[in-house]
Amino acid sequence: MNAPLQAQLPDANGYFGKYGGQLVPPHLKKAMDDIARAYAEIRERKDFQDKLAGLLQDYVGRPSPIFYARRLSKQLGGAQIHLKREDLNHTGAHKINHCLGEVLLAKFMGKTKVIAETGAGQHGVALATACALMGIPCEIHMGQVDIEKEHPNVTKMRILGCTVVPVTRGAATLKEAVDSAFEEYLKDPEHFFYAIGSVVGPHPFPMVVRDFQAVVGREARQQFQDKHGKLPDYVAACVGGGSNAIGLFTAFLNDALVRLVGVEPAGEGVDKAGRHAATLTKGKPGQIHGMETYVLANAAGEPDAVHSIASGLDYPGIGPEHSYLKDIGRVEYVTADDQECLDAFMRLSRIEGIIPALESAHAVAWAMRTAPTLRADQNILINLSGRGDKDADYVAKNLGLD
Repeated sequence: MNAPLQAQLPDANGYFGKYGGQLVPPHLKKAMDDIARAYAEIRERKDFQDKLAGLLQDYVGRPSPIFYARRLSKQLGGAQIHLKREDLNHTGAHKINHCLGEVLLAKFMGKTKVIAETGAGQHGVALATACALMGIPCEIHMGQVDIEKEHPNVTKMRILGCTVVPVTRGAATLKEAVDSAFEEYLKDPEHFFYAIGSVVGPHPFPMVVRDFQAVVGREARQQFQDKHGKLPDYVAACVGGGSNAIGLFTAFLNDALVRLVGVEPAGEGVDKAGRHAATLTKGKPGQIHGMETYVLANAAGEPDAVHSIASGLDYPGIGPEHSYLKDIGRVEYVTADDQECLDAFMRLSRIEGIIPALESAHAVAWAMRTAPTLRADQNILINLSGRGDKDADYVAKNLGLD
């Protein structure tokens, strides 16, 4: 077997094929190169790996289990649906996996403050948690729209001692939060650490976040084989920036018979410009936030307005490795709209007693649509990337349940 795609990429310049890179000004290139060098050193150190493994086990609660959604599978007919329960992690999502790694890296480099953006707030809560654990100040930039929509997570961040910076410019969502956080980071890149919340941005961040999230796929592959004596037929995850999906996909990239599916947010419809965030479905190659990747852009070539019912998915770019995997045809990227997402959210809640994050519900929606078209001896594995506590009030209001 050839070396896994993950081991081959990115190249020395941070590219996955023609995507990725380090499109930053000269003074920031030095900061990025310093992070890349520190990461290359720390990842090989046994004390670092032992520390991270211990935290993932005893603090996060890994390995997260795989749950067979028996009642949902029976109700839908067709393929059997299984859930990788990242929602059971401490802080309620997959984000804690890379946040612990990034904060350990920041401490190793002697940084004095960790800065980040957040959309749905899961990255913000996870990073604030890791910073509290390791005793380093944390500052999170969050769009005002998302602050109002995901207020429970904002409260958690503040309880954890994090400074939350509201961002009111533009659409006041994730893209603007990224812009704002990056501007703060540029004030002192020598002493500040920008903990990017997904597999996006300039090299080395798409690689660093992927590597820390790869634990999800390693676990899932072994767990499924141990329990079923074979691999799943389909492996699916929602895709915004793409961290939970790439974390799951990496372990299966060389398994040709396993179909990998990334589910993007169609919002109110992929034919309605500015009302979806289906970057790989409707976007084109371009540049955003220091990387070459697929981008949703307007007629002037600027990042377009985006929308999703799930705050963590409303981003006009995508991780560069996802762009590469789309182009080579290894991953199929599809969409689910807001209504499908809401239906999946409620159905999983009421059939299996699991309230999913709205982000994760996109992947559940795809599985609900697809399972009835498959055979009963086929299996779908979904990365249930987060729990829906943060979304419960919003959904209740939206559906008139409050």
